[in-house]
Amino acid sequence: MSSAQASAARVLPVRETTAPAARPSESAPRLRLVQAPVHARSRVPFVLTCIAILAAALLGTLVLNTAMADGSYEAQRIKRELAVQAQVADRFRAELDALTSPQALAAQAQDLGMVQVANPGILRLSDESIFGGAAAPAGAAQ
Repeated sequence: MSSAQASAARVLPVRETTAPAARPSESAPRLRLVQAPVHARSRVPFVLTCIAILAAALLGTLVLNTAMADGSYEAQRIKRELAVQAQVADRFRAELDALTSPQALAAQAQDLGMVQVANPGILRLSDESIFGGAAAPAGAAQ
């Protein structure tokens, strides 16, 4: 037999287990179970943080709402002011149209001493000649 076979054929010793001895009940146990200390965690900081966040959100909403309302009032005031300015501009435009109408211009020309020519003449610049119309001075036509 070889040495590998001899070691495989060896028998291992058997250990005998003995029952534990009974403990005497009058002696105190050496080890005892200790409970973990209870950490009484307060919920007050968490509740205060939640209340602070809620108050900040409500305050922010109030400030934003107030700012938007002020902006709305300002926009309404500006719209009214623009409407008034548009009315003034329309009135001035109508006044200007009335003053620049042909009838108003003719009346202003007569006030300045101008006369209306029934048959206006044509001036040719190349030879400086006048065709048609009466070439009389304005005072002679009156």
